[in-house]
Amino acid sequence: MKLVHKEYLGISRADGPIIIIENTDMIGYNELVEITDQHGRVRHGTVLEVAENYAAIQVFEGTYGLSQRDTRVKFLGHTMSIGVSPNMLGRIFNGTGVPIDGHPAPASEKSIDVNGMSINPVCREYPVNFIQTGISGIDGLNTLVRGQKLPIFTGAGLPHNEIATQIVKNAQIGTGENFIIVFAAMGVKHDDADFFMKEFHQAGAFNRVILFLNLADDPTIERLFTPRAALTVAEYYAFELNYHVLVIMTDMTNYCEALREIATAREEIPSRKGYPGYMYSDLASLYERTGRIKGKNGSITQIPILSMPNDDITHPIPDLTGYITEGQIVLSRELHAKNIFPPIEELPSLSRLMKDCIGGEMTRADHPNLASQLYAAYANVQSVRALASVIGEEELSETDKKYLKFGDKFERVFVGQGYTNRTIQETLDTGWSLLSILPRDELTRVSEEQIRQYYQINLDENL
Repeated sequence: MKLVHKEYLGISRADGPIIIIENTDMIGYNELVEITDQHGRVRHGTVLEVAENYAAIQVFEGTYGLSQRDTRVKFLGHTMSIGVSPNMLGRIFNGTGVPIDGHPAPASEKSIDVNGMSINPVCREYPVNFIQTGISGIDGLNTLVRGQKLPIFTGAGLPHNEIATQIVKNAQIGTGENFIIVFAAMGVKHDDADFFMKEFHQAGAFNRVILFLNLADDPTIERLFTPRAALTVAEYYAFELNYHVLVIMTDMTNYCEALREIATAREEIPSRKGYPGYMYSDLASLYERTGRIKGKNGSITQIPILSMPNDDITHPIPDLTGYITEGQIVLSRELHAKNIFPPIEELPSLSRLMKDCIGGEMTRADHPNLASQLYAAYANVQSVRALASVIGEEELSETDKKYLKFGDKFERVFVGQGYTNRTIQETLDTGWSLLSILPRDELTRVSEEQIRQYYQINLDENL
């Protein structure tokens, strides 16, 4: 909705990045603002809070040097929007959608409000189509489904950036379908941004990527716009141009820290660990823009990446994210210490929609039973390791010793595939190859027919 246009001379006060304008009228929440200082230089901002006779404005470029008497504040009458175009592939934008790759802005077909809307549950189509990431730890046991939101829970120093770029380079859907990736990086360091661009260029993947970059030294408020701008472009490509779009957002922890910083500047009453009480609904407003819509050919799939402070999975950010999304991929510091890449910790990881997109023509008929058997066997490995730490490995039964061997090979061969790109067939065959370490009578979750067909597969002579 178009808001009423207003312009004011002078500000009441400045508090950090926020300025206060008094005696205002008909100002809209989230409305964009132009601030002209006494030297004629223009800054930009957005309305954070409105009341009966005042407005609080977050200034993107900061308030340093603004004159209390001579500053002009112009309310633009609309919220943040981004111009969209079919010619955005291969381009790099900042968090507000301005090109930063040195090329002219693509001619916009139209401008869309970045705040968007969650998909109406009545209009949702249930996700059932498999997306191959090329990573066995995801494809085999925690399958990504087209239209799903599947976050990656990581920690400081773990290789989540490398995993994100590997997914960008290797992700595939069915042949003959339009598939692109929208990559949003929030609060990243310059060397991380350079790493993303270098990897995408070297892999030749940039022609199917739209990259949004918000650097660590960019304005904090821009960090809140970055995922919204990225999702707005994703919605345009998915539901108007009929593309299947994979949105990768890293790092959601930086986003939540920006949310907390701005809430503190607004003097809001904090909730858990100082985060605002509305963080759940704010995250939901991003995550719920994912899915498929009845009558539309396109889809949006989301992989948000978030760093767990102190590796605490009960921290408010992963905790709230887990409530909203359909599972999680958890990275393991212990596996990373063993030089296993990608260090995916399979037991706490989960894809709640996996059961509906595997088996039959979607992956392979044996996939559901094989995944269940691998998970059960690896879970038993943890019990055997605990027993071995008490009584010693030499006192274990022969079957338990085989479980220990299976666990080691599972981590180093199945999970720790390195930077190779595995098809789903190679992933499943690798799983059967590992199960051949165990006695046949231990394989209780696969059928006799599947055992006869696949049990002898052995892709690695050293197994």
